[in-house]
Amino acid sequence: MDLRSSRTRIVIVAALAAMWTGAVFGRLAYLQLFRYSEYYSRAQHQQRLIVDVGASRAEIFDRNMNPLAMSVPVDSAFAVPSEIADPDMVSRLVGKALDTPADEIATRLAGSRSFAWIARKLSPEKADRLAAMNLRGIYFQREGGRFYPKRELAAHVLGYVDIDEKGLGGIEYALDDSIRSKPGKMLILADAHRRWYDSTDKAPDTGTSVVLTLDEKIQYIAEKELAQAIHDTQAKSGTVIVENPNSGELLAVANWPTFNPNAAKDSVAEARVDRAASALYEPGSVFKIVTLSAAIDQGITNPNEVVDCQNGAIYIAGHRIRDHKAYGMLTVSQILAYSSDVGAIKLGLRLGAPKFYDYIRAFGFGQPTGVDLPGESRGKLRRIENWTPVSVGSISMGQEVGVTPLQMISAVSAMANGGLIVRPHVVRELHRGNQVTEPPDSQRLPRRVIQETTAASMRRMLEGVVLEGTGKKAILDGYTSAGKTGTAQKYDPNTGRYSTHDLIASFVGFAPINTPALTIYVQLDSPVGPHDGGQVAAPVFKRVAQQVLAYLDVPHDIPVTAETLRASRARPVQEKDDNLTDVSDFEPVQTPVAAAGDDPAPAAPHFAPAETAPTVEIAEGSGIPAPQLLEKTVRAVTEECLKMGLTPVLVGTGIATQQFPEPGATIRRGSRITVQFSRDVSLLSATARGKVK
Repeated sequence: MDLRSSRTRIVIVAALAAMWTGAVFGRLAYLQLFRYSEYYSRAQHQQRLIVDVGASRAEIFDRNMNPLAMSVPVDSAFAVPSEIADPDMVSRLVGKALDTPADEIATRLAGSRSFAWIARKLSPEKADRLAAMNLRGIYFQREGGRFYPKRELAAHVLGYVDIDEKGLGGIEYALDDSIRSKPGKMLILADAHRRWYDSTDKAPDTGTSVVLTLDEKIQYIAEKELAQAIHDTQAKSGTVIVENPNSGELLAVANWPTFNPNAAKDSVAEARVDRAASALYEPGSVFKIVTLSAAIDQGITNPNEVVDCQNGAIYIAGHRIRDHKAYGMLTVSQILAYSSDVGAIKLGLRLGAPKFYDYIRAFGFGQPTGVDLPGESRGKLRRIENWTPVSVGSISMGQEVGVTPLQMISAVSAMANGGLIVRPHVVRELHRGNQVTEPPDSQRLPRRVIQETTAASMRRMLEGVVLEGTGKKAILDGYTSAGKTGTAQKYDPNTGRYSTHDLIASFVGFAPINTPALTIYVQLDSPVGPHDGGQVAAPVFKRVAQQVLAYLDVPHDIPVTAETLRASRARPVQEKDDNLTDVSDFEPVQTPVAAAGDDPAPAAPHFAPAETAPTVEIAEGSGIPAPQLLEKTVRAVTEECLKMGLTPVLVGTGIATQQFPEPGATIRRGSRITVQFSRDVSLLSATARGKVK
């Protein structure tokens, strides 16, 4: 009985064990065969951490392939908090090294046990200080940092980026999807206790490089002359645009105030506004070119017709409008030359509101120009059914309509090129590897707005503005020029009237007249003292045009004065190219003052250092030797300087031929090092060659 009972118990236990074993193996089989992917994914999620590393950005070049924006490698610091035994102490040490509050570092460390960013894109000095501490759990990752070697040059066209390399303005924003590559990846492997034990990197892909229509030397001339005009007139802001009227290529777009895209977050929002594309203003007398060209194109007048300007006063719907002078009988050409409001109004009334509105729209006002820059304003033009009885008169002289600088220069370029509206643009080509493509809108055809004969008549009339009218200070030496002045009253919302002291002075013109190579727009907002466009804006046009035409080797179409020839022969040969720099630390050498009553004789620009670097006593052990930069490219010099914590001041293009301080001289971290570049290797002195060797 006992034996049978014992066997029964054994059988029962064996059966239970078999059932348990079967259940275990069945569960294992179920997990392995049917739930494998799910649990594998969970394990991967627990053991692996993928961190996006800042995307790399492709370069941006000017039309001559000079780099205006590039990405250089910089260090970012991250922590593996599970490896840090004393987070409070590490937070204090790291915070001191990075000049960051310890509480902020502690918060970042407490956010994760496997990975936490400590600081992104450190300066070389801070990275060196942190690395010297050799703290357990603190590591470095190389990322791409955006660098603009010419600093403020073309800042509004280029734009800027954020910490993650996303474009936030200008071309950086407009073509962000093309310029910006896919972010790199950093794979971190952790054990069951969330302790980091390995990592691998995947470099970001390469983006598409952009070649602009800008010429860095022309851009420099425009910015330098605009800054001088702002200084002389104390204007609140200003814009200078240089365009090829035949193709719509923008050779320079300068705005004031400006900013350094390397430190965009330190600038005020107003300085980052691209006024050329987005700033609305009432153009004033410059808009008379639209009124007169429309009237001539419709055949209701001609340049020689005499119009009674009624001693400078006219009544429209009970409103009296006065001229700035009491003009009597003027030809249509003289109405433009002397900028008679009454004459322009009478021609506008004769044209009629519907036709006038059609021409205004045809010239591109009240709609975007299509420029490939972000934030363009469409302007302000009320629909014709909303015009008042006074509107035709007001718009005829440039009031009651809002335009942008780009819209205005496009309209004047139509006069220069024979009557065609050409889309202004700044993107010339896109480069990805060996593949070169044109931007999508590059095939947009010009659109005729006025007849060729009308454009020819307007060119001669605009020449009269410069030779006989309000634009005499735009007369060039060696070149014919044409243009129109504008002095627009700003609307005061507080009083509901036009201001008598806040004015916008402008001049827009082109040269030479028969074969126009340039259209140049100048605007100064609220100049102090002399404020007429002919007084303050026309001279800026002259200075810019004189230098740019010479730089482009445009043939003279009228004789050059002996004074200019003497100044030209006295110039060193090298000035033509290499000394036409784009560095704000260099300023023009003053030319001799001309005889009383004459305009100064224009001369090609010559640049010299604004100041000699001061001699600084450096404490023993606190300096570093200046690096050897000669015969290196702009990119190589930039990367070398940033790696050592130096600020490069880059002058010219090509390879480095001179540097100051010289190689080996003791300098402080954070100080500037000036490097002169040239495409002419012979400029590398024998002494410099010896140092290179």
